[in-house]
Amino acid sequence: MVVDYGAGNLRSIAGAVRRLGFDVEVSSRPEDVHKAAAVILPGVGAARKAMEALRALGLAEALRSVIGEGKPFLGICLGLQILFEFTEEGGEECLGILPGRVRRFPQGLKVPHMGWNRVRIRRRHFLFEGIPDGAYFYFAHSFFPAPSDPSMVAGETEYGIPFPSVIVWENVMGVQFHPEKSGEMGIRMLWNFLRSR
Repeated sequence: MVVDYGAGNLRSIAGAVRRLGFDVEVSSRPEDVHKAAAVILPGVGAARKAMEALRALGLAEALRSVIGEGKPFLGICLGLQILFEFTEEGGEECLGILPGRVRRFPQGLKVPHMGWNRVRIRRRHFLFEGIPDGAYFYFAHSFFPAPSDPSMVAGETEYGIPFPSVIVWENVMGVQFHPEKSGEMGIRMLWNFLRSR
């Protein structure tokens, strides 16, 4: 299912999932999150507003619960960032599911980092099946994840500095780019995630 908390490209993600031949439900109800076989948490916009919406809808605890149950989970862009403990965007406490924080790109770099950029594979994972090292994906963000455990970084991208662009931790996967806007490679990554259910 795709989680609707008012901060995501719901239509394009749900459409991509359907084109791949999978049924998809878009919902903001915690009970639907609990019933889902796999969960996609999209995200665009501000972290504080996203966290306020998740708490108000009762989704924060539902997300922690399904991740704890080991269900396949994919966070996209802001949906990845708010899985961490804290973000420098507004000094916001986040879900605290992943150890680490979210940092702003250093001064001097144009933000948001927007457009196509390469992802270098740092460790093999089924998300990358059929995707070559250095494949291009579409980015639009001013902040990036900084996990406290470097082994969580499966993919890395260069924008003035190297930053983690694919995170893998147990059943949790996250990408800083938008696979639904990333052409063939993005669709392939969504396929790899969905067939892991």
